[in-house]
Amino acid sequence: MKLFDVYPLQDVTISKAKGAYVWDDKGNQYLDMYGGHAVISVGHTHPHYVARITEQLNQIGFYSNSVKMPLQEQLAEKLGKISDKKDYRLFLCNSGAEANENALKLASFHTGRKKVIAFKGAFHGRTSLAVAATDNPSIVAPVNETGNIVFLSFNDEAALEAYFAGHGNEVAAVITEGIQGVAGIHEASASFLQKIRGLCDQYGSVFIADSVQCGYGRSGQFFSHDHSGVNADIYTMAKGMGNGFPAAGIIIAPHIQAKYGMLGTTFGGNHLACAAALAVLEIIEQERLLENVKETGNYLLEQLKKIPQIENVRGRGLMIGFDVPGTHKDLKKNLLVKHRIFTGEAKPNVIRLLPSLALKKEEANVFLDALHKEFS
Repeated sequence: MKLFDVYPLQDVTISKAKGAYVWDDKGNQYLDMYGGHAVISVGHTHPHYVARITEQLNQIGFYSNSVKMPLQEQLAEKLGKISDKKDYRLFLCNSGAEANENALKLASFHTGRKKVIAFKGAFHGRTSLAVAATDNPSIVAPVNETGNIVFLSFNDEAALEAYFAGHGNEVAAVITEGIQGVAGIHEASASFLQKIRGLCDQYGSVFIADSVQCGYGRSGQFFSHDHSGVNADIYTMAKGMGNGFPAAGIIIAPHIQAKYGMLGTTFGGNHLACAAALAVLEIIEQERLLENVKETGNYLLEQLKKIPQIENVRGRGLMIGFDVPGTHKDLKKNLLVKHRIFTGEAKPNVIRLLPSLALKKEEANVFLDALHKEFS
């Protein structure tokens, strides 16, 4: 049997990782400025993270959600404290797509409505409703197609107002990333998120903040939507939640009521996932990683803006993008092959940076030095 060939692969086999670095099977060291799609939040193989999971595995690795699990309650309490969303409630699942799927389903249950507003450039996942709300027809199978999703222009407050004026009583939810990642690092303006909040309040719709990539401290606030000064009704999270162990969830405002059977999961919130997620939050808190994100992120942004050959430097914290000129279309490849630095990309010509929240200035300088060499 062979693998189902759906990923274009780099010719690198990673065999070891520590902090901001990974090593291939030939012993070559690489700086990781991408974190495996923003998954590595507290650094590779952090000692506390490894110890937390190992200790838990020696006790019990899994049992179902049919029994009490104090670890889930501990995770909910810690997450409420660090995110400053103490009155929200937590439902645990396994992936970002699943988190968004459950959020959309819950919004429909709560409102009794079907219509969902999403935005051009959105990426919300690959499962049924999540992919229907993703602005990429090439990954939407015919069975996923639905007339219940409408795409409006991102950051277009007038279009949003106009749609609500005509169809507001049909809208179950508005879903948006605080910073669009796959689209190339585009931030929702504070006034746009405030407009969503106001219209959802006016028409009884649910505001879903997709924080799968842009949340969990990546922007310097726990959720990037927090920069707008308003609260969403549901926040979705995954990626950095488990630092590589599959962990995801949604937190739900108290006015949305639960009932038995409306949501469910086999693996979500298992003992190992909770241990991993608790370790991540403990490290974020103990090592003051939100402050580090702001400091190192601001430094990176300032230094990148001084490089005249790159364009449209943008982002917040350690979620950064910039446009690559046509003269350097092989920049991502060269960074990997010549300088041994992993970065991300977005089509057609964007470099995306999503390193660990613990990235140090000296590590950022390794990346900046490589850029200077490429443009010299």
